[in-house]
Amino acid sequence: MSVRISRLDRRLFLRGMGGFALALPAFESFAGSTSPAESQNKKRFAAFYIPDGVPMPLKEDPAYQDWAWFPHGSGKDFQLTKCLDPLEPLRDEITILSGLSHPGVRDIHGHRNADQFLTGAHTGNNGDYHNSISLDQLFAEQTGKHTRFSSLVLSTDGGTGSPRGAQTLSFNRNGRAIPAEHRPKRIFDMLFTANDEGAARRLAMSESALDYLLADAQSLKRSLSGHDQKRLDEYLQSVRDTEIKVEKAKHWMDIPFAQVNVDHLNLDVTPEDPRNYLRTMYELIYLAFKTDSTRVATYQLGRENGIGISDYLARAVGFKLTHQLTHATKEPDGWKNFGTYCHFLSEEFGRFVARLKSTSEPNGDGTMLDNTLLLFGSASSAFHLSRNYPLILAGGKNMGFKHGQYLKYGQGNEDHQATAGISTDAGWRAKMAYEELPLSNLYLTMLQKLGVETDSFADSTTTLAEV
Repeated sequence: MSVRISRLDRRLFLRGMGGFALALPAFESFAGSTSPAESQNKKRFAAFYIPDGVPMPLKEDPAYQDWAWFPHGSGKDFQLTKCLDPLEPLRDEITILSGLSHPGVRDIHGHRNADQFLTGAHTGNNGDYHNSISLDQLFAEQTGKHTRFSSLVLSTDGGTGSPRGAQTLSFNRNGRAIPAEHRPKRIFDMLFTANDEGAARRLAMSESALDYLLADAQSLKRSLSGHDQKRLDEYLQSVRDTEIKVEKAKHWMDIPFAQVNVDHLNLDVTPEDPRNYLRTMYELIYLAFKTDSTRVATYQLGRENGIGISDYLARAVGFKLTHQLTHATKEPDGWKNFGTYCHFLSEEFGRFVARLKSTSEPNGDGTMLDNTLLLFGSASSAFHLSRNYPLILAGGKNMGFKHGQYLKYGQGNEDHQATAGISTDAGWRAKMAYEELPLSNLYLTMLQKLGVETDSFADSTTTLAEV
C-alpha cells in the first residue's frame, strides 16, 4: 500500500514506545503552506572558495604587471591583470576587495584557515577546536523555509574533512561541519529525482525513532554529570536538527520535483576532468537556483594543503598538481604558471556569473544575477598567509550592491607589498606592521542586504557603506 507521510496521523508513531510520547512543536515554517513560497525577486546567495592563495609578486618582479592577482589602480579606475581578465566583460557586475581578513586567524598557517572563511571563528592553530555558524547557514535559517532544500553544500573533495582541514564551507549553529556533496550524479538525483514509494514509510520510521530518542534522552539527563549533560545537549540539538529536516521532508513529499534538461551535462564526470567537472558543478547550482530548489549554496573548490582530489584541478591548464604551483613561484615562469591557473578559475566563475546574468528572473524584475549575491575568494593571499584575503563580490544589484569598483581597506598595505613576494612559512609568522579590517564587516553588510535582521556577525564592528 502506498502511504503519504503528510496524511499519516502523527500519534500513530508514538504508540507502542513504552509509554513515552514527545510531540514535535508546531513549525510555523510549514503552517498553512502547500507549495513553495510565491515571491518576486527571491534573494539568493552562493559562496565559492579557492585554496592556496593567489599570485602576489613584488613590484620589481617582471611578473608583477601581468600576474599579480589584485588589480592595478583602485575605485572605478582599475585594471584587471591576466589572473582576472576573463571577468572584464562583467566589470560592471563585480566588486574586488582587499585589506579584509578575520582577526582571530591572522597568525595561523594558511593550511588551517578554510574552516573559518564563512564563520570568522577563532579556530586557532592547534589545541581545542571551536567553530560557529557560517554566513550561508545564517541566511538559510531565514530563506530555507521556502524551498525544498535549505541550502546546497558542495565541495570538490566531499564530506567534512577534519578540524582545520575543512572540506566544507558550511557550519551549523553549533559550529558543526555540514558534509559537502561532490558527485554530480548524486547532486542531480537529490535535487530533481522523485522519491520512490518507500520514502514516505522511511520518513515515518525516522520520525518515530527520533521521538523515542528524545524521550529516552530526557530521562537519562537526570542521572548525568554537568559535563555529560552539556555533551548530551549538543547531541540533542543534532537530533532536533534532524527532526526539523524530517518534518520539512514531510511537507515536500506531495510537491512534484522540478523538471530540468541535463542532456548537455556528463553527470558522471570527476575532478580528473577538471574543466568539465567545474562547469558541471556550477551548472547544478544554476539549475538549483533557477528552479527555486534552494536559494543558498556553497562550493569549496579545493581544500588547503594539497590533500585530496581537488589538487587535480590545475590539470585543466596543463599542470600536475595545484598546490605545487604555490611552492614554485621563484622558479622560471613560476608566477605565470600560478597565474594561469587563477585565470582558469576566473574563467569558470565568470561563465557562471554570465549564465545568471543572461537569465531573466522568473516572474520578477531584472536577471537572476540581480537577485543573487555571489562571494568568490580565499582565506589566504600570498604563500600560506591568512591576511589580505583576495575577494570578489558579484550580483545582487536589486539588493542595493554597487559594482564596477575595486575597494581597498585597511592602512599601510594599500599596494599589497607587505604581503607580496612571500615564498616561505616566515610570512605567516611575521608580525603585522599594517592594519586590516575584519572581514565580518563585509559579512554583516551582506547579511543585512540579504534581509537578515542582525546588528553583528562574528567579530564585526560596523558595515561597509561602499559595498
